[in-house]
Amino acid sequence: METETKSLKKAETGEMIRPFQMTFPQSDLDELKRRILSTRWPDMETVSDASQGVQLATMLSLAEYWATLYDWRRIETKLNALPQFITEIDGLDIHFIHVRSKHKNALPLIVTHGWPGSIIEQMKIIDPLVNPTAYGGKEEDAFDVVIPSMPGYGFSGKPTRSGWGPDRIARAWIQLMKRLGYSKFVAQGGDWGAVVTDLMAVEAAPELIGIHTNMAGVIPAEIDKAAFSGAPAPSGLSAEEKVAYERLQFVYQKGIAYGFQMGLRPQTLYGIADSPIGLAAYFLDHDARSYDLITRVFNGKSEGLTRDDILDNVTITWLTNTALSGARLYWENWGKFGYFNVKGVKIPVAVSVFPDELYPAPRSWAEKAYPKLIHYNKLGKGGHFAAWEQPETFVKEIRAGFKSLR
Repeated sequence: METETKSLKKAETGEMIRPFQMTFPQSDLDELKRRILSTRWPDMETVSDASQGVQLATMLSLAEYWATLYDWRRIETKLNALPQFITEIDGLDIHFIHVRSKHKNALPLIVTHGWPGSIIEQMKIIDPLVNPTAYGGKEEDAFDVVIPSMPGYGFSGKPTRSGWGPDRIARAWIQLMKRLGYSKFVAQGGDWGAVVTDLMAVEAAPELIGIHTNMAGVIPAEIDKAAFSGAPAPSGLSAEEKVAYERLQFVYQKGIAYGFQMGLRPQTLYGIADSPIGLAAYFLDHDARSYDLITRVFNGKSEGLTRDDILDNVTITWLTNTALSGARLYWENWGKFGYFNVKGVKIPVAVSVFPDELYPAPRSWAEKAYPKLIHYNKLGKGGHFAAWEQPETFVKEIRAGFKSLR
């Protein structure tokens, strides 16, 4: 990978921010294709559904498209058309996209991706947030947008020592926004990004005036413990709370095998670092509802995501060899901050609940977890990767969620 690293001096901070561009050598793309075509395939599953995991027919379809029709240079060109930068924070290079709006008084926003993800997930929302008047919005809806790659993901540096958990990332993001000169900003996240964003709020830096989450950390401690243990739903839950409990219980019991693997033994996953098909299958098997959404496009249907969307996300991980460095985030967080639980956020919070999220956060729990809840909305369509799957709805939620903070 070739990078442009000409340095710019930030006068207001004295810190170095380097413009970034990438062009992967053709030999890397040729080797990727060779490995796809030389995959040693397993036998077909012995059931007619996905209860044993990612189905062989899906992976055969994915492999054929990836090896014959997929064009990495297309997304590489799109990425290089965006203003990207590298800066060192706490001893690690952090890569980020930073797009400023032409509109006055744009609200600075930092958006954090999750796993199995990258900045690819957020690319569709950049222009609508930065240029709202071109997408049915008003000038006063404008944002300056910052999208960093988490440590160990994409083009950010790979930690060589332990300690880069979500709390350290949260502190780094606050430092990044201040380094960019923002004295007031908001933050957004889903998946790991939701955890990082909650922990940014817990830090309570005066510059951070509010957050938005599409995977709200609202599960009460006793509910979280019961769901994890597989116990029946506690008595006294409302109908909405019971649905959330049952969905969360399914996630814990059957839906996140990858989380246990990466949380306990991430270094053992050599197979996904060595096999592109192994990596793709591992990424597809995030959760049952996302799997249904993703795999239908390899069966000739179009819903939310395209084949290119999915393979862009897998390919950036393959080319940067970040499968294991990204997996270690689960190990870093094991037994520490949790995922879906209450974190102790005291600043203003906006919550968007998409129906196919891992669990639909009930308003009753959201109001208790976030005492300064400024926005709560249940959407009719969309899932765990909301910015990626339903960008128009997601952008509207961001605008509505932060409107009162402008």
